[in-house]
Amino acid sequence: MRREFLVGVFLVAITLAVFWQVTGHDFIAFDDPEYVIDNPMVRAGLTPQGIRWAFSTFYAANWHPLTWLSHMLDSHLYGLNPGRHHLTSLLLHLLSSLLLFLVLVKMTTTLWRSAAVAALFAVHPLHVESVAWIAERKDVLSTCFWMLTMWAYLRYTRNPGRTSYLITLILYALGLMAKPMLVTLPLVLILLDYWPLGRWARAGLVHEPGRHGGRIAALVWEKAPFILLAALSSTVTLIAQWQGGAVSPTEIVPFGVRFWNALVAYLLYLVKIVWPVGLAVFYPHPGRSLPWWLVLCAALVLVGITLGVLRARKTQPYLVTGWFWYLGTLLPVIGLIQVGEQAMADRYCYIPLIGPFLMISWGAPALAARWLTPRVLLPVLTAATLSALICVTWGQVRYWRDSFTLFTHTLSVTTNNSRMHNNLANVLAQRGEIEKAITHYEKALAIQPKYPEAESNLGAALISQGRVEEGIGHYREALRLDPNLAEVHNNLGVALADQGKTEEAVSHYLKAVELKPDYAEAHNNLGNILADQGRFAEAIARFQEALRLQPFYPQAHNNLGVALARQGRLREAIPHFERALELQPDFAQARRNLTIALQETAKSGVPPAQL
Repeated sequence: MRREFLVGVFLVAITLAVFWQVTGHDFIAFDDPEYVIDNPMVRAGLTPQGIRWAFSTFYAANWHPLTWLSHMLDSHLYGLNPGRHHLTSLLLHLLSSLLLFLVLVKMTTTLWRSAAVAALFAVHPLHVESVAWIAERKDVLSTCFWMLTMWAYLRYTRNPGRTSYLITLILYALGLMAKPMLVTLPLVLILLDYWPLGRWARAGLVHEPGRHGGRIAALVWEKAPFILLAALSSTVTLIAQWQGGAVSPTEIVPFGVRFWNALVAYLLYLVKIVWPVGLAVFYPHPGRSLPWWLVLCAALVLVGITLGVLRARKTQPYLVTGWFWYLGTLLPVIGLIQVGEQAMADRYCYIPLIGPFLMISWGAPALAARWLTPRVLLPVLTAATLSALICVTWGQVRYWRDSFTLFTHTLSVTTNNSRMHNNLANVLAQRGEIEKAITHYEKALAIQPKYPEAESNLGAALISQGRVEEGIGHYREALRLDPNLAEVHNNLGVALADQGKTEEAVSHYLKAVELKPDYAEAHNNLGNILADQGRFAEAIARFQEALRLQPFYPQAHNNLGVALARQGRLREAIPHFERALELQPDFAQARRNLTIALQETAKSGVPPAQL
């Protein structure tokens, strides 16, 4: 126990040494706004309404209620302090590293090899993305449940019973509610049965082997409830991603292209394990441009390793568990079902890399013994490897300190990256560097001419410079490329309303809410036009709908208050002005409106003309 404790202290020390800097990092303008900054449900903290929303929403094209609750808890405790949000992710990663070590020690009774796996997991550069990106809280949270499920499963295999089985199943279900990546965990449990638990070599522990085609079939049947939960989670996830528009149709990315890219991605992840350079937050999908020789090389390497592992299964069973852990856990995110535009992603291998780490940590001593290597050499090589990884990871974490640094670095290590040009342009636009932003939007469009998001963003940048007609032209081009972009319809409506083209603006607001019925901002904007036209009853209905969708929407509260006041309903208006100020204390217009409304209520019979 003393040695396990010291290893645990070592793991804590190296993890904090590498990752503690994230507590001084900012939010990233890539998914973080959608998940936290601009998400009113998360910003409000833990509320009954927010909890109901977490379990019922497909927001961000996913169903992961525990992840939403985790973000809400952070907001409840820390507000929008990014360092504290980062600290939570860091602590979850640290917990997973410790749990992995303890589970492997208990399963294998081998201290130092288990410690090596946990140390590689804790400080490998490929894991920076999952830890340093607040929007990837789902990675570190779900992995904690993955480790807890393995721990509970180990206890079940040693003391079988309904209670221990049910605890394992519950932990697995909780993990699925943090991220559906855990759909492959039943496969891993079967692999763990093979090695290190050795259950394949023993008689079935729960079912009679003969009834289900032998002991292996019995072990698979034992996982049936887990497999059922995985199937349900997969179905819900696919529905959420289809509804969210995250899945690319085969017309855009044909299955053959996906398959070739998947082979190459499997190989590149292995390369990055031993040579983790050029890591990026976004790797552009190569489409049909993959060279045939690279695809062939990837296929030969994967087939060669698989055959070698199977051949060595009797003497080195850990290779089977490690290799098929890697292949199996990557399968849902390898790109056969193309979600998003990336070719691969570092975050996707957060759990899968445990497989190769097992192969390395158990295989290296076996090779050293075969080659009669001096005993001191292996610890020296291990220490040197960890030291190198710690240095590389520390440097990689630094790139995540803010959006500008991250996106600039990504552009320096990738090519033809239209997404990062667009994202960097957004950051520059927010900093007021509009000319530089326009340059990067144009670069994004030069790489990918049919890029509606960049067209829309370029339109907004041009409008901010007073080049309204040019900006509107880019909005219209974005809608020509994709007529179903609710946000662009809303933004075009705003631009047209500013030009006095009210009817056309209304048509785009209506289209926005038709495409996205829960689009609170579009309801609010439509309400503003209706109020300007004196159609207060219709405007009030729109503002109320916006608030039903986003109860923590200060502008909608203020606008509803104005509409009510203009109908002479001052006493109903005042609480909305107060609520707007409560949500946004520096909301000057709401404060002015509240002051006027309170003054008017003190004057019997005087209409609120100034509102």
